[in-house]
Amino acid sequence: MTDGPGGRVAMISGANRGIGRAIAERLAAEDWRLSLGVRDPAGVADTLPPGALVQRFDAASGDGEAPWVEATLARFGRIDAVVNNAGIIIRKSVLEADDDDVEAMLQVNVKSPLRLVRAAYPALAATGRGRVVTIVSLSGKRVKSPGSSTYSVSKFAALGLAHAIRHSGWDDGVRSTAICPGYVATDMATGLTDRDPDAMTQPADIARVVAMVLDLPNTASVSEIPVNCILDDSY
Repeated sequence: MTDGPGGRVAMISGANRGIGRAIAERLAAEDWRLSLGVRDPAGVADTLPPGALVQRFDAASGDGEAPWVEATLARFGRIDAVVNNAGIIIRKSVLEADDDDVEAMLQVNVKSPLRLVRAAYPALAATGRGRVVTIVSLSGKRVKSPGSSTYSVSKFAALGLAHAIRHSGWDDGVRSTAICPGYVATDMATGLTDRDPDAMTQPADIARVVAMVLDLPNTASVSEIPVNCILDDSY
């Protein structure tokens, strides 16, 4: 679906692989124009959807969000959606993690998405139907193990951020949704479990959910969607 000259524009962080890459490919197939934030553009530019703006972006740096938004507007003239996908995990319990570990995860998983949405907000609001999707995690809804507990602290905050954006942007037509997957067959997740990747949620499945959320009208807002490959507790 298009909206205005050239179609809608989505910014996707962490778009070089895994879930972010799958989202980019799905949206490209649905005629979105893409602005993709990656840490090493030279290493992936030739393999990403043609016509995309590929911007050097490191969510850990603390200063890349506004320049990326400016580059997106310079290329496309509008921003219809922001997909906060970049994330990191440090496998330490809250008793093992030091302040640097906590800050590193908060920086990438919470602070950078907030800065990105702040920078893009005027453009999102100008459309009357801006969309923000944050790839959170089921670790933002429960603490599954000691080793994931510090990660959960950051993801609980990311979930809260998604809801806060939803409330703050509502009157401007900006809708925010948190997608909360369990194990997804990505490099990060397969390194944390001995599960068969074929039995895990696939990145393309999450991409389908994101595309659906972005297409919903303002009158059908969904605040969060848990997704899991195993039978887990209800939240």
